[in-house]
Amino acid sequence: MEWEFEGEIIEWRGPAPFYFVAMSEDGSAELKEEARSLIYWGQVPVHVVIGGTEFTTALFPRDGRYLVPLKDAVRRAEGIGEGDVVTVILRPARRDATAG
Repeated sequence: MEWEFEGEIIEWRGPAPFYFVAMSEDGSAELKEEARSLIYWGQVPVHVVIGGTEFTTALFPRDGRYLVPLKDAVRRAEGIGEGDVVTVILRPARRDATAG
């Protein structure tokens, strides 16, 4: 199964800034149901495509939605930053696929 959605890049400040794109609540609920066997500590391992960049990561649950973390390398490769709206394509991945 695959999800495609648009979302705004948001910054979550902490000791260091982190950048994310949030899925919709409906999409998050659907993903949670479909990927139930893959969820580990509340996180879902996924394969993500943004523009021409493909990567693996784990989604973070937050306030009923999943957040797609955006590494610096992804943001640099796509020339995107906070406030930009991007199209995200993702599909669940095996847990060991997120290690790279």
